[in-house]
Amino acid sequence: MTMLPKVNELGFFEIRLESIGGLGANLAGKMLAEAGVMGVGLNGVSFSSYGSEKKGSPVKAHIRFCDLNALIRDTSPVERPHVIGVFHENLSKTTNVVSGMYEDSIVLVNSKKMPETLKEQLKLKGGTIAVVDATGISMAENNRVNMAMLGGLFRLCGFLDPEFMKGVIRKSLEKKYPGAVQPALNTFQRGYDEMRVQTFELPSGDEMPAYVRMDTPVLGYETQPLGGTITNPGNSILKDLSISRAGMMPHFADDKCIHCAACDNVCPDFCFVWEEQPDKKGRPQMFLQGIDYQYCKGCLKCVQACPTEALASEYEEEGYAETNRVAHKFNLAIG
Repeated sequence: MTMLPKVNELGFFEIRLESIGGLGANLAGKMLAEAGVMGVGLNGVSFSSYGSEKKGSPVKAHIRFCDLNALIRDTSPVERPHVIGVFHENLSKTTNVVSGMYEDSIVLVNSKKMPETLKEQLKLKGGTIAVVDATGISMAENNRVNMAMLGGLFRLCGFLDPEFMKGVIRKSLEKKYPGAVQPALNTFQRGYDEMRVQTFELPSGDEMPAYVRMDTPVLGYETQPLGGTITNPGNSILKDLSISRAGMMPHFADDKCIHCAACDNVCPDFCFVWEEQPDKKGRPQMFLQGIDYQYCKGCLKCVQACPTEALASEYEEEGYAETNRVAHKFNLAIG
């Protein structure tokens, strides 16, 4: 019988996947559960929580395992995970992705950065950080991010059988998409092999932060807002859409731009920043200053619309968006 490496007070080994719509976290959670139940004979359950089924919207996948002597009657969200999979590193800008982790929990992050850098970015006091460039691997292998993340998760969950997972991948794809089988297997294997891990000891006398439910913080009959009150209105200033990008982004070449606004006409998120300046004859005209990458989802519609190749689709290099970000004047005024 397969033994779990560690369990909580209810006898569960729990995994939480933090992601956005379009990266395949929901499917990855189902495949993890199948590998535990069908592959090694554990009891297991997988379910996801998300709002609108839209690319870029937040998604959480929850997986629980226990041995055959126990039953899983708990289908509440995973609050104290033993393993966390973060499908995009920029999720930490808007979500506390490491919420509820134990001192010996493991966080797998899709990133090119070193674990030390991610520790500061995640505001992590202690624990183990595993890193895999899932986006880079998936683009090189012409496959999806979730396959590379699954490879890393299987390496972290040593009680799961990676060979069984490869069989599931073959079975799922070979009939309808036979050409996708080998790229998926390559992506899974590279995620398994190329992951790097570093453990950070919790400082003496310090404690890991307690779990805080970010969606409903301490609401009761005395603190519940009045019906119909919108406590977190949607807006285009405070939101960060950079987590929606999947490796490609538009790069702006000012010397090729004719300021025709064809890009702005097709942009769904108003990423382009304009400024009124006099033209050669002294007449006022709007000139494109650049792209505000905080709001860019990487849809690349602007690249297709540009008539002069002033916008080009290129790989998103680390730090490029931050160093080339053009802020709206309103953002500067309130920031």
